Amino acid sequence: MENEASQPPIEIVIDASITTTTTTTTTTTTKHSSLLSILTTLHAGYFRISLSLGGQALLWKTLIEHTDDIHALHPVFRILPSTAFLLLWWLALSTLVTLSLLYLLRCFFHFPMVKSEFSHHVGVNYLFAPSISWLLLLQSSPFIVPNSISYQILWWVFIVPVMALDLKIYGQWFTTEKRFLSVFANPTSQISVIGNLVGAWAAAEMGWRESAMCIFTLGAAHYLVVFITLYQQLSGGHRIPVRLRPVFFLFVAAPSIGSLAWNSICGTFDTPCKMLFFLSLFLFTSLVILHCIF
Repeated sequence: MENEASQPPIEIVIDASITTTTTTTTTTTTKHSSLLSILTTLHAGYFRISLSLGGQALLWKTLIEHTDDIHALHPVFRILPSTAFLLLWWLALSTLVTLSLLYLLRCFFHFPMVKSEFSHHVGVNYLFAPSISWLLLLQSSPFIVPNSISYQILWWVFIVPVMALDLKIYGQWFTTEKRFLSVFANPTSQISVIGNLVGAWAAAEMGWRESAMCIFTLGAAHYLVVFITLYQQLSGGHRIPVRLRPVFFLFVAAPSIGSLAWNSICGTFDTPCKMLFFLSLFLFTSLVILHCIF
């Protein structure tokens, strides 16, 4: 008993380095798994955010620009602060850069998912969205003028993916029997048209009228085919999932951007511009009334 009492008490010593290493490893694993989960859920449809921000930035720049037209409302909008436009443009740029980097990581780590998205009849249309977003930001840029070399180089960088996807989508409709336009056409098919029209608009800003006319003709021909196909195919919103119902407003985007693109090509808001504008206005009114009634 005396020997047991004389023995020192047992002390449990925990190595702090092991605990720190385990905690660090757990934190790193958690961050890695969260990043992978983001990459697995991310798809090209998220570029709709950058599309909307880029469109708003371009609209804001157009409103605050100087014009000699005495009938325009630009003098009223010129009182808008230019700082707000710069903040909006930088927000759009940071959002687009973040989405682009994440999607590049998705292409590297989850290429089969990107490949399946490329083969999907809806997902492939959203692959136009990154290039369209970059073209919109290029046009609304407060730092790059259209006549500069950097503007021309960036235009080529952003328009090449659009033309490559055009060849892929249009080519499979004409040369293969795997995909028929009458079967796979959906409202998102108009995103490719918007890509061509935005590219033509940017080319017209540089003074490249022939290039702008070529791209505009391609987009206009495709728009006629897609619009007629969708007009005959879609008997109502019940054929489109609820989460995709907002894509119906792409019917408004295509003719309105076509009107602006043709205005830049011709240098005046002539009869074709007015026809496209009134068509977009009619489609917008139809969609609003349809939504309110049904």
